[in-house]
Amino acid sequence: MILRQFLHNDPVGISYLFGCGGKAAGAVVDPVGDIQPYLQAADNAGMRIQFVIDTHVHADHLSAGRALAEAAGAPYVLSSTAGVSFPFKSVRDGDVLPLGNVTATVLHTPGHTPEHICILVTDRTRADEPWFVLTGHTLMVGDLGRTELAVSAEEGAKQLFRSVRKLKGLPDHVEVLPGAYAGSVCGRRLSGKPWSTIGFEKRHNQAFAIEDEAEFIRFMVAEIPPAPPEAAKIRAANSGATAAAA
Repeated sequence: MILRQFLHNDPVGISYLFGCGGKAAGAVVDPVGDIQPYLQAADNAGMRIQFVIDTHVHADHLSAGRALAEAAGAPYVLSSTAGVSFPFKSVRDGDVLPLGNVTATVLHTPGHTPEHICILVTDRTRADEPWFVLTGHTLMVGDLGRTELAVSAEEGAKQLFRSVRKLKGLPDHVEVLPGAYAGSVCGRRLSGKPWSTIGFEKRHNQAFAIEDEAEFIRFMVAEIPPAPPEAAKIRAANSGATAAAA
C-alpha cells in the first residue's frame, strides 16, 4: 500500500494519493492547485494514476480534478448524483474501484452536499477488512461538515444524519482520513490533527456522537459559520457552469 497525504493552507484542505506501488494503479482524491506534485508523487512511488476522484462538488476552492485526470490519462470520478455539465466516470454507493491489491469502495454520504461520497479502502495484501476511509467533508476530526452549501441547512442535516449512521457502522479501528483540518471553513470544531479513527470520533466528536435525529439537526444548524467567499460561484464553476472551472 502506498499512501501520501497533501496538506494545503490556501484553502485549508487535504488531498490524497493511494494505491499499489510497483507500477500498479493508484488514485488521487480531492486534488487542489498545481497538479505536478501529484504526478511527481505517483512517479516517485512507481504508481500509475488510474482514477482521479472528487468526493463532492467543492464550494471552497476550484478543483484540480479534471486537469489532473486529463494529464494522467485517467477518468475523473464523481458521484452519479453530481449534476455536472461535463463527462465523468459516474459511481454509486457500493461501487468498487480496483487498484491492484487495493480496493476502493464508494459510500454515498450526502449531507455536506447531496452528491458527497466517501472512499473505503482495503489493502488485500494485509487483510480483507477495510483499513481506512477517506471522508472528504462528511466526517472530519472533531466535527462534521456544514450542511447548507447546496440545500437548506435542515435538509442537509437530515441527509447527513443518515450518512453518519453508515459511517458509525464501520469497525472502530478504521482510520478516518478527512478532506480538511483546523482552519477550514467547512467545519466548526476541527482538530489540527489531520487523521483519526472511527472509534475515537465516536467517543470524542460531539456531532458524530449524537444518536437522536431531531437533536442532531438542531446541533448542525446552530452556529453555522460564514459561508466560504463566493461559494455559489465556485461550486458552479466546479460543476462546469462557468469558464472559471477550466
